[in-house]
Amino acid sequence: MTKYSLRARMMILILAPTLMIGLLLSTFFVVNRYNELQSQLTDAGINIIEPLAVSSEYGMTFHSRESVRQLVSLLHRRHSDIVRAISVFDDHNQLFVTSNYHQSPDLLRLPDHMPLTTRSMKQRHGNSVILRTPILSESYYPDESPDQDAKPTGNTLGYVAIELDLQSVRLQQYKEVFISTLLLLLCLCIAMLFAYRLMRDVTGPIRNMVSAVDRIRRGQLDSRVEGYMLGELDVLKNGINSMAMSLTAYHEEMQQNIDQATSDLRETLEQMEIQNVELDLAKRRAQEAARIKSEFLANMSHELRTPLNGVIGFTRQTLKTALNSTQRDYLHTIERSANNLLGIINDVLDFSKLEAGKLVLETIPFPLRATLDEVVVLLAQSAHEKGLELTLNIQSDVPDNIIGDPMRMQQIIVNLLGNAIKFTESGNIDIRVEKRASSNNRMELEVQIHDTGIGISDKQQSQLFQAFRQADASISRRHGGTGLGLVITQKLVNEMGGEISFHSRLHRGSTFWFHVNLALNPNAASDPHIMDCLENQHLAYVESNPAAAKAVLEMLNATPMKVSYSTSLDELTEEHYDVLLMGLPVMEMQSLEIDEEQLAPMLQRGGSVIMALPFQMQVYAEDLKARGVTACLIKPLSMTRLLPVLIDHHHRRDLLPQVERTLLPLRVMAVDDNPANLKLIGALLEELVVDIVLCDSGEAAIVQARQQHLDIILMDIQMPEIDGIRASELIRKLPQHANTPIVAVTAHAMDGEREQLMNAGMKDYLAKPIDEQKLGHLLARYSSNGQRALPPVVEVSASLDWEMALRQAANKPDLARDLLQMLVDFLPEVQNLVEQYTAENNISALREIIHKLHGSASYSGVPRMKQLCLQLEQNLRHGDDITASEPELLELLDEMHNVARLAKERLQR
Repeated sequence: MTKYSLRARMMILILAPTLMIGLLLSTFFVVNRYNELQSQLTDAGINIIEPLAVSSEYGMTFHSRESVRQLVSLLHRRHSDIVRAISVFDDHNQLFVTSNYHQSPDLLRLPDHMPLTTRSMKQRHGNSVILRTPILSESYYPDESPDQDAKPTGNTLGYVAIELDLQSVRLQQYKEVFISTLLLLLCLCIAMLFAYRLMRDVTGPIRNMVSAVDRIRRGQLDSRVEGYMLGELDVLKNGINSMAMSLTAYHEEMQQNIDQATSDLRETLEQMEIQNVELDLAKRRAQEAARIKSEFLANMSHELRTPLNGVIGFTRQTLKTALNSTQRDYLHTIERSANNLLGIINDVLDFSKLEAGKLVLETIPFPLRATLDEVVVLLAQSAHEKGLELTLNIQSDVPDNIIGDPMRMQQIIVNLLGNAIKFTESGNIDIRVEKRASSNNRMELEVQIHDTGIGISDKQQSQLFQAFRQADASISRRHGGTGLGLVITQKLVNEMGGEISFHSRLHRGSTFWFHVNLALNPNAASDPHIMDCLENQHLAYVESNPAAAKAVLEMLNATPMKVSYSTSLDELTEEHYDVLLMGLPVMEMQSLEIDEEQLAPMLQRGGSVIMALPFQMQVYAEDLKARGVTACLIKPLSMTRLLPVLIDHHHRRDLLPQVERTLLPLRVMAVDDNPANLKLIGALLEELVVDIVLCDSGEAAIVQARQQHLDIILMDIQMPEIDGIRASELIRKLPQHANTPIVAVTAHAMDGEREQLMNAGMKDYLAKPIDEQKLGHLLARYSSNGQRALPPVVEVSASLDWEMALRQAANKPDLARDLLQMLVDFLPEVQNLVEQYTAENNISALREIIHKLHGSASYSGVPRMKQLCLQLEQNLRHGDDITASEPELLELLDEMHNVARLAKERLQR
C-alpha cells in the first residue's frame, strides 16, 4: 500500500472493515433465512401428510377409494399454494388414489429397490420436495384390554406421498437477499460519509502544510501554514511555522555572509585574472619549448643516426679486412661504443614517444620462439664474455604463431636481459616463458628473467621504475646507462595490456617478470607431423651446468626422441647413440680450441654430433664441422635452431637424396599480378614440381584452366579487375576443375582471414612471403612422393637484409638480384602514385598501390618496408582520412629512399 496516497489508504482502511463485516453478516443472515424457509415448507408438508395418513387408515382397510380420494382432494385444494400432488399407494406399491391425474405417478412412487419403512421419508427432487409417510392399521393384543399401557402393533396398508413446490418460497428468499443487500449498501454509504468527513479533516490540512513546505523549498520563506487544525496536526503546523521562521533568520544571516564573501571573491578574481594572464604566457612559452624540443629530438634523431649508421657500417666492413690484433680490438671498441650510443638515442626517443602517447604498436603475425631466440642469441655474447650461463626455457604448451609487435617484444626482452647481464658477475641467467591462460584466440603470456646478480635493496626498489633514476646513481657507480630502460619497458608492457613486476634481495639476485595479452594467429601454416621423422631416435645429451641441462631437457621432452642425459661423456651408459648433443661449459675469456683427443670420443659415441658452444668458441665452428661435427650452435639452445638441425640430419641421411633427384609429378598453375612475386613462385616451383603454368591475371588463369588439366592452383587473392576469389569461382564451374585444389596466396594473415577464404571455396592457405619449406609441405600433401622438410627462417628487421633475400629466392643469387632490381624499378612509380593519391585523398587507390608494393617487398629482403606497407594497409582499411596516416606515409617514402640506396650498392657489387 506504499504506492497509494494517504487519502486512498484512509478510504481503504475505513471501508474495507465495514464491507467485510457487512458481507459476513448479510451472508449469515441470508443463508440462515434461506434454510429456515425450506424447513418451514417441510414442516408444513409433514403437518399435512401425517394427519392424512391416519385419516386414510379406514379407507385403505376397506379399500374405499372414494373416501380416500375426497380426503386427498380436500387437502390438496386447501394447500394448493405449496402442494403439487398428493398420492396414496397400497402395500403393493400401486397407485390407490391421487389428487393430480395429470402428473405421472412414478415421480411419487417409492422405488422398487427401496423397502417401505414405518417412518416418514423426505426426498429432494429438483424444485420439489417429496414426503412419504406409511399408512398403518392400529390393533391390540387379544388378551389385553385397550387401556393406556397397551402396546399397539400394526400392519402397513400403504403410504401417502406428497410433492411440495419449492418455488413457493423462492420469492420470499429473494426478498430476504434484496433486503440484506440494501442494508449492506446503506452501511457502506454511511461509512463513506464518515470517511469523507475524516479525510476532509486530515488530508485537507496536510495538503495545506505540503503546499506551504513546497513554497518554503522554492525560497518563499515568508510562507506560513494557515487554518484551524485538530490535535497532532496543530502541533505539526506550529512546528513547520517555527522552522520557516528559523530558515528566514538563517537565510538573512547567510545572505550577509555571501555578500561579504562575494566582495572578497571579487578581489581574489582580479588577482587570479592577473595570474591567468601570466599562466597563459607561461603555457605558450612551454608549448613553444615542447615544439622546439620535438623538432630538436627529430632533427637530432636524424643527425645522430645518420653518422652512427655510417660509423657502425664502415666499422663492420673494416673488420672484414686484414687487421692486426690491436686494430681489430680498437674497431671492436668503436663498434660497441657506437652501438651503446645508438641504444641511448633510441631510448630517449622511445621515452619521448611514450610520454607524448604517439608510440603505435604494430599488429602483425610473428613466430614467438624465433623472435625470442633472436634476442637471446644477440645478447649471448655479452653474457658468455662474463662467464654467465644463459638459458631459455619456453614451455611446450606456449603457442608459437601469435599476432603483436615483435620489435617491441624484443625491446622488452633486451632491456630486462641486458640489465640482468649488466648486474650479474657470476652464475646463471634463466629465461622462462609460459602460458598463463588462453581463450577466444587470445593468450596471456608470462616471461620470467632470473639472475644471480647483485640484487636491489629495499630503498632502491622504490626508485626503479622512475625516469632517469638508477639503483646506483652515485658518482662512483660501476654500470652505465640512461635510467630509461625499465621505464620504457614498463610503458611498453602496459601498452600491450600487461603488467611488470620484480622480486629481489640484495646480493641474492633478482627476478623480473611480465605478462602481456597477445592474439593467436589461426591462419599460420603448421605441420603437426614435422617431428615424426625423429621417432625411435636415441639422443644423448651431455651438459655440466644443471640450469642449462634442465631447460634443454624440458625442450627435448616435447620431441618423440629417446633422451639420455649425463653431466659428462664418460658417464653415458651406451656405446653409441644416433645423436650426441654436447654442451660445453661457459667460462670467462674462454678461447681454447678442442683438440683431436677431446673430439674423437664424441665422434665415436654419436652418429651425429651437435655441439652447443659459448659465443667465444663460435670462431671454431667451421673447423669443427670440417673435422666431423654435424652442427655447432650458440648457447643457449632453442628449439628454433636445434629442431632444423635434427630434421636436416635425418633427411640428409635418409630422404634428402631421393627428394633432390625426384620432382613431384604435378602440374601447378601460379597466378599473381605482381611480376616479382610471380617470378619467385615460378623459381621455387621449378625445383619442386614437373610442370608449372604462370599467369599474371585472373583472366589469363581462366583461359589456361579451360585449355589444360591442372593438379593444383596457387591463386593470389587481391588482383585488379577479377580478384582471386571470383577467378576461383569461375574455374570451379569448369567440369575438369570442379575438384581441383585451389590454394589462396595472400599477404594478409590477420585473424579470421583463413576462415573467410575457406568459406569462399579455397582448399588451403599460403601466406606471403612464400617460404620454400611451407610450399614444399603443401605440394607434398597433394602428391604421393612425400614431402620436403627445410629449416625455418628467422626474419630480421632491417632496410635491406641480403641473407633474407637469398632465402626468399631459394638461395639463388641471380634470382635475388632480379627481384631486388624489379623492386627498385617499381619504387619511382610508387612514389609518384602515392603523392598523387595523397593529394586527391583517394583512399582506395592508395591502398591498392600500397598492397602491390607490399607484395613486391615480400620477396626482396626488405622487412622494414614490408612492415610499413602492412601497417599502412591496416590504417587505410579502417580509416576515412589519409591525413591520419601521413606520418607512416612519410616514413615509407624515407624507407623507399633507403632501400633504393642500399639496393644500388648491393647490385653494383
